[in-house]
Amino acid sequence: MATVIRQEDLIESVADALQYISYYHPVDFIHAVNEAYEREANPAAKDAMAQILINSRMCAEGHRPICQDTGIVTVFLRVGMGVRWEGDMSVSEMVNEGVRRAYMNPDNKLRASILEDPDGARKNTGDNTPCVVHYEIVPGDRLEVHVAAKGGGSEAKTKFAMLNPSDSVVDWVLKMVPAMGAGWCPPGLLGIGIGGTAEKAMILAKEALLEPIDIHELREKGSVSRAEELRLELYDKINRLGIGAQGLGGLTTVLDVKVKDFATHAANKAIAMIPNCAATRHTHFILDGKGAARLEPPSLEDWPEVTREVGADVRQVNLDTVTRKDIENWKPGDTLLLTGKMLTGRDAAHKKMVDMIAAGEQLPVDLAGRFIYYVGPVDPVRDEVVGPAGPTTATRMDKFTRTMLEETGLMGMIGKAERGPVAIEAIRDNRAVYLMAVGGAAYLVSQAIKSSRVLGFPELGMEAIYEFDVKDMPVTVAVDVNGESVHRIGPEIWRARIENGTFELR
Repeated sequence: MATVIRQEDLIESVADALQYISYYHPVDFIHAVNEAYEREANPAAKDAMAQILINSRMCAEGHRPICQDTGIVTVFLRVGMGVRWEGDMSVSEMVNEGVRRAYMNPDNKLRASILEDPDGARKNTGDNTPCVVHYEIVPGDRLEVHVAAKGGGSEAKTKFAMLNPSDSVVDWVLKMVPAMGAGWCPPGLLGIGIGGTAEKAMILAKEALLEPIDIHELREKGSVSRAEELRLELYDKINRLGIGAQGLGGLTTVLDVKVKDFATHAANKAIAMIPNCAATRHTHFILDGKGAARLEPPSLEDWPEVTREVGADVRQVNLDTVTRKDIENWKPGDTLLLTGKMLTGRDAAHKKMVDMIAAGEQLPVDLAGRFIYYVGPVDPVRDEVVGPAGPTTATRMDKFTRTMLEETGLMGMIGKAERGPVAIEAIRDNRAVYLMAVGGAAYLVSQAIKSSRVLGFPELGMEAIYEFDVKDMPVTVAVDVNGESVHRIGPEIWRARIENGTFELR
């Protein structure tokens, strides 16, 4: 007798799974980050991982998103050949209804980031649909579902190549990882797909990221396949690059490397690499006709009790009174605690402001002497001032930076990861600064925001210009007034220390 999967059971299960992964990290990920945190020797990288761990526990306790970018949803369905469906929707429609319910849940509303017409108007669909669905029809009488929500910052760092058959996979990966920068929010995982065709390699890489973190177990038992040999070699060699947490330099860049391969044409060697960031979000459930899935909450005992060790050299900065003379003394790697009023704005707001400047129009806000935070926050719930509000990838604003600094008098910017050469040159020429907030610690950051109001472009929703009043918001000086970048000097220093044997990788 066929197993009957009810439409409502799949919808409810997908919705529950997406809520679940929005605030619960996989436990294996937490253990891996904590292990890396405990052995990290670079204070800046260690503090970044402390923020990730503290944020993760806060989200598990408060049931709020780990990251403000609650992702584009990908669902893998393994459909048993004995399954029969009860309902009037297609299976993809059922999955999308589950996504819609999850992202519109009033108790934990998630950020809608999906835009229709990707090369046109790019209008937000408002409910984070449609998602991406992959199907496989398999023997059996049950439905196996993997649900993942992938942030745009890490997805943007995806790499693909059609290598020649004789080309080295290891050499290609070691060339690509530094080129990804820190916008994928390391430490995290790399999923690598090798073989098949171009699209098959991509799917393999995405599927690989659903597997548990088990690199240390693999090291103990030894490899039995080429894919496992690659995992061990790449894990060691990538961490020897010294990129470290958030690209600040350090001992751990990847927590695991997952490799899946598939048969391929004799003339080809397709390879795809997709990173999973510090907001790794995925789970798995099975429907067997007995109702909706029930995901068991992890125990809070699985989260370590971590506190930030703020040293005596931390600078308290009042954003309402800070001067250009003050920022002259800030150096790459310095930790600051920001208090006062800052503006926000990311891609859409920057594009509108630059267009207005070119047209000679007055901006809705005065940016002279101000700091702008690259963020698109989650909507608040209950008594929150603002929802999780972590930084977005700063390089997307690089092409606007010179205009913004020279035409508005902006003093500083706050975002995630490194800046590119064009932006660094503009920062140096204008004696401005760029500060870095930790990606993957959005709920923790939001606790520093004491008030929020929209000052410009309300039609842009989460991309509007807000004014935040913050108290002790932690940031790191990433580019100083001389154009020196911590994302350049940090990895260089730690790569040299690792190569010299000063620190042992485990």
